[in-house]
Amino acid sequence: MKNDKQSIDANSSAENVEQHLQELEKADYELLYYSQEQSFSADELARVINERRLNELLAQSDEFLSGLNSEIEDFDDSY
Repeated sequence: MKNDKQSIDANSSAENVEQHLQELEKADYELLYYSQEQSFSADELARVINERRLNELLAQSDEFLSGLNSEIEDFDDSY
C-alpha cells in the first residue's frame, strides 16, 4: 500500500513538473512571437537609441567603406 502511494505521488509530481515546463515553454514562445510583431513609435525608438553613439558608428562605417573602396580601386589598377 505504501509503495502504491509513493508511486502515485511520484507520478503526480512528475506530471506537475512536466506541465509546468510546458507552460514555461509556451510563455517563452508567446513572448518571442509577440515581441517580433510589436511596432515602435518614433518616440519609443528615440528613448532606447543612443543617437550620438549611432552617429559615431555610422561615421566609422563610412570611413571603413571609403577606405575599403580605395583599396579595391588600387587593387584593380595593379592588374
